[in-house]
Amino acid sequence: MPHMPVPPLSLRQMILRPWLLAALAALASAALLLAASVGLNLQQTRQNESAHMNAQGKRFLERLEQVFGELRQGVDTLQAQPLRGCDGAMKAALQDVGLGSRFIYEAAYVHGQVACSNRGGERVIEPQRVADIQGPTYSYWLNTSTEPNDNLAALMLGRGRFLVSTSRGHLTDVVDLPAGGSLLVVLDHGKRAIPVLGPPQQWPPTQPWPPASQKPLVELGDRLMYRMATRSPDYQLVLIAPRTRLPLKLDGPLWLLFPGSVVLACLIGWLVLQLIQQRRSMSAELQSALRRGELQVLYQPIFELASRRCVGAEALVRWRRHDGSLTSPELFIPLAENTGQIRQITDFVLQRVLEQLGPLLRSNRQLYISVNLAACDVMAPRIGRVAARLLARHRVSATQIAFEVTERGLIDVVVARENLQALRASGHQVLIDDFGTGYCSLSYLQTLPVDCLKIDKAFIDALGHDAASSGVAPHIIRMAHSLHLRVIAEGIESEGQAVLLTSEGVNYGQGWLFAHPLSARQFIGLIARGRRMGQQRLDDEP
Repeated sequence: MPHMPVPPLSLRQMILRPWLLAALAALASAALLLAASVGLNLQQTRQNESAHMNAQGKRFLERLEQVFGELRQGVDTLQAQPLRGCDGAMKAALQDVGLGSRFIYEAAYVHGQVACSNRGGERVIEPQRVADIQGPTYSYWLNTSTEPNDNLAALMLGRGRFLVSTSRGHLTDVVDLPAGGSLLVVLDHGKRAIPVLGPPQQWPPTQPWPPASQKPLVELGDRLMYRMATRSPDYQLVLIAPRTRLPLKLDGPLWLLFPGSVVLACLIGWLVLQLIQQRRSMSAELQSALRRGELQVLYQPIFELASRRCVGAEALVRWRRHDGSLTSPELFIPLAENTGQIRQITDFVLQRVLEQLGPLLRSNRQLYISVNLAACDVMAPRIGRVAARLLARHRVSATQIAFEVTERGLIDVVVARENLQALRASGHQVLIDDFGTGYCSLSYLQTLPVDCLKIDKAFIDALGHDAASSGVAPHIIRMAHSLHLRVIAEGIESEGQAVLLTSEGVNYGQGWLFAHPLSARQFIGLIARGRRMGQQRLDDEP
């Protein structure tokens, strides 16, 4: 007999495989963590680059102040002496100034065709252009030679017939400029910049110039600039360099960040796998619980506050395992909503309510049981058909089965309104559960087919206290009355709360003041006896 071909897995089945989801989570985590590690390293590199530029600028400024100071002192000394001309005494004076100064490379006397220098016949400096800065005392020539020779003059200062200059080497021995970097002298209040060292730069580098920030270091996307405050108002010094694209350095903490990120990503993937498997395991257990009958329905009685007469109950589903342990509804109900099992649970609750309380409801036509609906049942007409079929089988009126919906279940108000209206048209009551904790606005509430509001226990607990939410319950009550809606207060635990709610116009309530959730047998006994609860309370079966 030939084998039947195995159908290929659907894309959804493949994507939802636990190991694949865990692997994707691990890869995504690794990518994020590694990106964060690289980002931290790059940020640290940028910070180091800025700090390096800051330090370079400070060293340049110190050196330039020293250089300009010695140039001025040297030319002042020469100007102050009575010697003129290029005799032996003048050459000796020029030699003394050059030897007595650390930063003066050449000192010269120039008068027409007569010129002499402390360098002898080797070189005589002579300006070839008008001074870049012409002050009342000194004249400054900047970047007097672009030849790549450290012994050539980079700065020259003149006074009278005397000139002194410093070599490029006296500046570059402090800081080695990066490729493309320049030391600029900014003139004319920032309108012009002359490079003393390095190539010319686009000027101004930013608009407006100078920048509003007073910080010496200006960080641009592609360049760093260090502005140096000088003693002279005629010029400003700016060190400018392109941001270097430094390679990623795998040193220090980064060596730990990379393997740490990989290990952490693997751990995240493992945790995701465990959570998915646990989730699937609980989902499978929940399915088995439905088959084995581990789910049970309890009934939280609803009382008329004035007479303490029971008028109905809210059906609550509980999961008691074979070992006697209870699984919280807050754990398995959200799981069931996400997996779609909530529809089976809702159908089970409806069926169990009518099986257990059908005779009681038929003999007490004013009694009703409310069943909670999930968002998926609010947004689809399915539950109305299920309820109609079960009600016909058990001969119970639709007015005795109410449906509770939460504000969070009203995902699409237009669709919800249509489906809730269909339920009401069939005779069912519609209640808004936990009102005030969701996002159902008053405008929506006015248009929804609703019979009753249930005030959340948190607002009941705040009554009579100075809590910020203590005024919410009275506001909801007044709003409900204005819309001609009944109000049920949830979680009443004290007689004082019951009295206060009654004075506010609330007619119905439920809570441990009256009874814990009851089994079907206890609830039938309560109704059969028709007893007034007073201060007495019935508890769960042991």
